[in-house]
Amino acid sequence: MQLEQWAKELREIVDEWLTLDLLSEGDLFVVGCSTSEVAGEHIGTAGSEEIAEMIYQELSRLEEKTGVALAFQCCEHLNRAIVMEKAVMRERRLDEVTVIPVRKAGGSMAAHAYKQFQEPVVVEAIEADAGMDIGETMIGMHLKRVAIPLRLKQRYVGHARVSNAKTRPKLIGGPRSVYC
Repeated sequence: MQLEQWAKELREIVDEWLTLDLLSEGDLFVVGCSTSEVAGEHIGTAGSEEIAEMIYQELSRLEEKTGVALAFQCCEHLNRAIVMEKAVMRERRLDEVTVIPVRKAGGSMAAHAYKQFQEPVVVEAIEADAGMDIGETMIGMHLKRVAIPLRLKQRYVGHARVSNAKTRPKLIGGPRSVYC
């Protein structure tokens, strides 16, 4: 029953992303997620494949409706490396690293995503256009500059705080500049 409630909470967040219409086809959307935090446990202590599957399904809907490419952040044991599709890696000219995330080194969410992708690869770093951080996993290092926090109505999935962000181009040139 809890899993259904958590899925509903995440669905509300995804629906708000869709309503805001901030994402474009081809955007890179980074997800950091502690399934332990969703379950009310300390990050990295109680990873759950079942929770990861629920989250993956809801975020796949975001991907399907917007055309974004999903990228999943690993845990700190893999230096917060990123799981993504090989085609996205090639398109963005990123370098693959050799590792396969597992529950205890990479985290349940990244390990699950790795199994779901058609041609999964892991890269060290990205510059995503937007993202979602479930459970304070610190996705900021993988967002383009300048990140703008989004204050969505639904702020939790289970027990985990959820932070959302989009990015915008830098404003340069000072007071005489004109911006669009």
